[in-house]
Amino acid sequence: MNTMRAVSQDVLGGPEVLKEIRSERPEPRPNEVLVRVRAAGVNPTDWKHRANGGFLGEPPFVLGWDVSGVVESVGIGVAAFRPGDEVFGMLSYPFGHGSHAEYVTAPARGFTRKPSGIDHVQAGALPLVSLTAWQALVERADVQPGQRVLIHAAAGGVGHVAVQIAKARGAHVIGTASAGKHEFLRSIGADETVDYREADFAETVKDVDVVLDTIGGDTSLRSLRVLRPGGVVVSILPVGSDEFYEEADRLGVRAVRMLVDADRAGMEEIARLVEAGKLRATIAETFPLTEAARAHAVGETGRTTGKLVLVVD
Repeated sequence: MNTMRAVSQDVLGGPEVLKEIRSERPEPRPNEVLVRVRAAGVNPTDWKHRANGGFLGEPPFVLGWDVSGVVESVGIGVAAFRPGDEVFGMLSYPFGHGSHAEYVTAPARGFTRKPSGIDHVQAGALPLVSLTAWQALVERADVQPGQRVLIHAAAGGVGHVAVQIAKARGAHVIGTASAGKHEFLRSIGADETVDYREADFAETVKDVDVVLDTIGGDTSLRSLRVLRPGGVVVSILPVGSDEFYEEADRLGVRAVRMLVDADRAGMEEIARLVEAGKLRATIAETFPLTEAARAHAVGETGRTTGKLVLVVD
């Protein structure tokens, strides 16, 4: 059969614009793999693109950047994988989207072998959030043992993975979240918790080396004020006011904005953390591919702890 199921949209809008379609199954080009998708995470970037087009502009398009699955075939020149290999990884962000489907093609360098100790749901939840946290905390901030790291929205998809990565690096981790999620944060390694509804983190948290900002806007600016001299705020919201950089210069600290990028080396580091028992995704809920719209609706409530995952039968 040369067709496949996918979740697409013809217009921008709410979750109801998502629909299951039949489309032609892609073929891998040189240096690409065709992966039969077993599970794919649903992330805030998915529902933001669904609603306003984001980097992708006008539909139609198939969303999804997370992938865990089985290599179906390989393009010319692919030496790392063979059909039957279980892999996980992230499609090139933002223009390599399309994992909310039965099959997807992507550059082989975006994948590594799935750790044998986790299932496809776990593996499908990890790539985008883990690479985001790894690239922010390790590549941009170079978190070191003993440093104080503040993570905003620490119970969310990126946040709860970032807590574990920072702990694996030997950091002292402070996480912001509503009070009901504090026990969860402590269970994954947070040393301190801040209830953002009851306390202003900019008043209660001091002498921080690294802040991971997953919220943007005023939070980015206020985060600069909790840093030690030479500290850094890494924001995963790539656009905003130049005041962020100007205020950082004035305070003698660093301000960084970034977008996650597909990367096998990063995925291999993530796999090593998983295999060492230092990293695990918390799965808030799973949905069959046919219920992608419901997954978006749940995600948009902003109350999810951990990750939402589409399971592709």
